[in-house]
Amino acid sequence: MIEQFRALVVNKIEEDFTVTPQTLTVQDLPKGDVLIRVQYSGVNYKDSLATIPNGNIVKNYPFVPGIDLAGVVVSSEDPRFQEGDEVIATSYEIGVSHFGGYSEYARIPADWIVPLPKGLSTKEAMIIGTAGFTAALSVQRLEENRLSPAKGKVLVTGATGGVGSFAVSILSTLGYEVEASTGKESEYDYLKSLGATSIVPREEVFDGKVRALGKQKWAAAVDPVGGEPLASLLSQIQYGGSVAVSGLTAGTSLPTTVFPFILRGVNLLGIDSVYCDMETRLHVWNRLATDFKPKNIEALIQEEVTLEQLPEVLPTLLKGQARGRVVVQL
Repeated sequence: MIEQFRALVVNKIEEDFTVTPQTLTVQDLPKGDVLIRVQYSGVNYKDSLATIPNGNIVKNYPFVPGIDLAGVVVSSEDPRFQEGDEVIATSYEIGVSHFGGYSEYARIPADWIVPLPKGLSTKEAMIIGTAGFTAALSVQRLEENRLSPAKGKVLVTGATGGVGSFAVSILSTLGYEVEASTGKESEYDYLKSLGATSIVPREEVFDGKVRALGKQKWAAAVDPVGGEPLASLLSQIQYGGSVAVSGLTAGTSLPTTVFPFILRGVNLLGIDSVYCDMETRLHVWNRLATDFKPKNIEALIQEEVTLEQLPEVLPTLLKGQARGRVVVQL
């Protein structure tokens, strides 16, 4: 049995707030059916929020953040998993109210665990992580609403972030003509390397004014941005097209009208990767190991870091400095 291991611990005692690697024991871990030796995790916006005093993610301290993890089963009280199995655990309460992936060992309820599909390594699974899974779920929902490459261009907003980068890559891999929207001119080459056909400055999606209806530009869109840009985007979707929305970086309000929906039959598809049902979850992960798997998956890594580097890396996402994925090697 493992005596001690390292984990990133967030703690708050009155006004004193700390984010530091510490030594823990298995007894410090919360209850769960499966003990996992974590090999890789990833860095997400929610993880960054979990490591600031007013992030409104963590409710009880001390706490180990990290909403994603992949590794090998050490022991299991559930017959679905055996010692040596490679597994993925994301979403649910992991890294929010249940100790997460920024730890060399994690104990997780069996119902939250996905067997690692053939065709993926544990590192590749964490390059994908919640961001890539959300992008894949978005693309699948668009396809379920009759999107195909023949329908026309697909827009990806917030394209340099984790969800956006993966959406560009997955759509390109599937043969779609992808327009990537970003406000970062320095990242145009990066987006084209992922398969973007063209780059759209964010001002072309939202110029500061939301119109009831605009020119029909895109067959569909993957939108992790939300807010007023989403309202503007909806007015520019082609007849019968769809927008899959998964984020709120531009805000939570949606000042749109009913016109895109009742005059053009536009669909607004809500994407939730946290409590997505397990049947869908397994199907999407299997597609991420097969037809959804980006050919250039390593290109989506911005940086690979250690546990000790995390306190310096996590704040960058809150400053809008993220590009692609940051992978944590445990």
